[in-house]
Amino acid sequence: MGQILPAIFGTDSLLVGTIIPFLFVLTVVVFVHEMGHYLVGRWCGIGVKAFSIGFGPELIGFNDRHGTRWKLSAIPLGGYVKFVGDMNATSTPDPAETAKLTAEERKVAFHTQALWKRAATVFAGPLFNFLLTIAVFAVMFSVYGRFVSEPMVAEVRADSPAAVAGFQPGDRFVSVNGEKVETFSDVQQLVSGRAGDKLTFVIQRDGKDLTLTATPEAMEQTDPLGNKIKIGVIGVVNDEQLGQPHVVHYGPAGAVAEAVRETGNIILRTGQFFKRFVVGREDKCQLGGPVKIADMAGKAAKLGFEWLVQLVAMLSVGIGFLNLLPIPPLDGGHLLFYGIEAVIRRPLSERAMEAFYRIGMLVVLGFMGFVFWNDLFGC
Repeated sequence: MGQILPAIFGTDSLLVGTIIPFLFVLTVVVFVHEMGHYLVGRWCGIGVKAFSIGFGPELIGFNDRHGTRWKLSAIPLGGYVKFVGDMNATSTPDPAETAKLTAEERKVAFHTQALWKRAATVFAGPLFNFLLTIAVFAVMFSVYGRFVSEPMVAEVRADSPAAVAGFQPGDRFVSVNGEKVETFSDVQQLVSGRAGDKLTFVIQRDGKDLTLTATPEAMEQTDPLGNKIKIGVIGVVNDEQLGQPHVVHYGPAGAVAEAVRETGNIILRTGQFFKRFVVGREDKCQLGGPVKIADMAGKAAKLGFEWLVQLVAMLSVGIGFLNLLPIPPLDGGHLLFYGIEAVIRRPLSERAMEAFYRIGMLVVLGFMGFVFWNDLFGC
């Protein structure tokens, strides 16, 4: 018994060290996403039948005074809000279900609402994910500040893209591909996701601006959570003497502004990654599913609660981005249908919508299978 309990409940056990941090991270992200749908839907006067964390059989739940069933379900890999008139958790309309609605229920059914109300309710899920990331970063910047270094070149690695381009120690980065940089981390962020792309750098040397071009090369590195990742580098190094590393402290407004900027940068880099991934220019092992997320959650928890919260922020913005892809049954697929409806002044036919949903579901299931394969066998 003395050996069994630590194996199950010890900090290095599978339960406490991995499963609980994973469930914490996923539950927070899913809850915030679905709460976005719920709050904006309620604000728009739409009736809500169920709010579930997880899928499958209900474990525990209760009904509120509005008739919404709040529940925790058996499979903790997502969640959903089911509005009045929905056929299922993906908010697919069901004519048979709609025909059974009373006059009072029809008034609050999702698919009888104005187009802008439906669009706002759907968009609210990803939006709340982005707001969660902004909130986390704002708190982190307010409490801890931000560690930055001047965008200076202290050393140029021999035979690197930077050496070939003509970079020299003492150069100061001004911009990368037209984007102004203020810190060395700004340069790293703009370069890391662009391996193989020719980039234009404006640098300052001896008080004059020079323009150089370099193509970042892919290099495998280990991130703070122990993951092997491939990033683009040009082969320049920063140091304490030239970089003058220091902590920037922010007031509440400054922290929020910086958090918005950082979240926007992550969204842009995520979009850039998927664009390159589709054309085969990114390593497939960069994508992972629940197993990889669980592993990262366990490693983050061991580093400290603030690392776990940062993982929540990063996963939240990723979930928000993925849900905006124009693929049914994702939120972006619904928004695509609403955009078409706004243009042609009527909803798509049931037959067309059913065909798109089937194709979209195959794409989503295929992607899920791909990341599961990566998790278990591929990488």
